[in-house]
Amino acid sequence: MTTDEKSTHLKSLIEKIESLESEKTELLSLIRDAFAEAKFAGYDPKIMKQVIKCRKMGKDAYLEQEQLLGTYLAALDPS
Repeated sequence: MTTDEKSTHLKSLIEKIESLESEKTELLSLIRDAFAEAKFAGYDPKIMKQVIKCRKMGKDAYLEQEQLLGTYLAALDPS
């Protein structure tokens, strides 16, 4: 690749990243709006975020995490 080609390629990559960052900002704004709407409707956004995190994990990973959480909590409060 020549110097001019590298420069053009770099510029193209920078512009692509800038465009994606702009889209990301817009999407984050839409997500914030959705959580605000949920809160207005009486839902707890923190719990909703936990639900979303759990759904991303998959059933087996979620069950394993819940089991470990229960084990840790029991060790801290054996009553």
